[in-house]
Amino acid sequence: MSRPSDGKINFQAFFRDRKMPDPLRGKRLTAPPADLLAEAVGFPGVRLTVDQADQALNAVADRLAPTRSLLGRDEFNILALSGGAAGGAFGAGVLTGLTKIDRRPEFAIVTGVSTGALIAPLAFLGSAWDERLADAYVGGHAAELLSLKTFTGGIGPGLFKGEGLDALVAPFIDEIVINAVAREHARGRRLLIATTNLDSQKATIWDMGAIAARGGEAAVALFRAVLVASASVPGLFPPRMFEVEAGGERHQEMHVDGGVAAPLFLMPDALLHWRNLGNRLRRGRVYVIVNTVLEPSTLSTPPGVASIMGRSFETMLRFSYRQALSLASGFCARHNLPLSVASIPASFDHFNMLNFDTAAMREIFDAAHQLAQGDQLWSSPSAEPTGWRGLFRRPLPRPAIAPDLEEPQG
Repeated sequence: MSRPSDGKINFQAFFRDRKMPDPLRGKRLTAPPADLLAEAVGFPGVRLTVDQADQALNAVADRLAPTRSLLGRDEFNILALSGGAAGGAFGAGVLTGLTKIDRRPEFAIVTGVSTGALIAPLAFLGSAWDERLADAYVGGHAAELLSLKTFTGGIGPGLFKGEGLDALVAPFIDEIVINAVAREHARGRRLLIATTNLDSQKATIWDMGAIAARGGEAAVALFRAVLVASASVPGLFPPRMFEVEAGGERHQEMHVDGGVAAPLFLMPDALLHWRNLGNRLRRGRVYVIVNTVLEPSTLSTPPGVASIMGRSFETMLRFSYRQALSLASGFCARHNLPLSVASIPASFDHFNMLNFDTAAMREIFDAAHQLAQGDQLWSSPSAEPTGWRGLFRRPLPRPAIAPDLEEPQG
């Protein structure tokens, strides 16, 4: 694992040195037919396609979690990072807090959606990249790039210009990061990001290590594009177009925030319901970081557009995440996997997920950082059919200290 670069993040250079064409301007190509397998142009095999046939399920299971020796002592930890927009500061704070007390596991699989997708590559690479992770969320960049200055001021595919997200992602996800992801992918670890294909109305799961392993400028561009697409909240940011090939012809797909189709995910849905995973998950543990408050709360919502959008967004997230956690809980119960869930405390119910103010994000980052160093971070959801109120009944003991991570090379 390579040590991150100490170079200063230069956002002004991003806009100065690059022309930013609007990918939605002009006529788009048609979406691929539903009965044909579509592959990203130049990157075949980087998207996970799973049907219900045992052969296909076995192939994807082997790719994500190869069968391991019954005598081995290696752990198999999965980390799922949810959406939540500015609430991603919580996930960043949790991870850096776990690092501080030396209780951050190495994860065999890391998945991310929306803001969780932006966290995921640095979470995947480990504690050596915490400084870059913290800077991404509390360094003031989001407040600058996702402010009223980037407001489109008219009717279009999004209220904010897409360049803001591009500029936010690019300096933190550089070739150094992508090369490091490729090396961890070669070790058998997997980094998965979900986007929502609006044309097919399905989630698309991208194997980011497979993209990184191709190397070169094209891999860097696609890697960043997938992260930006996963974080492109519909209505706020314009969707992203991906050129694909199907049946020997060129097509385009329109992708938006992965949270539209998959609020959080552990692995492809078909595998969640497959009972033949066998010993692939032995000595496994699942960690879920939910970058929003889960408990509903009552307040008088002001009638302004911004407050209505924000309140609706938060309400949608809380419902969808409680449902997603019920599914994850059932999966873990079937495979005897301990499930540890961390979410933003109810004391932050006032936190606006669409407010990228640096001071507000720093407050929730610091709270998460401190919470991770105590005994109250994780909850253990119940798989019993008691409704969502039964999800968080039993506190979970602190996870055991993980084996030492590989020392980053200079």
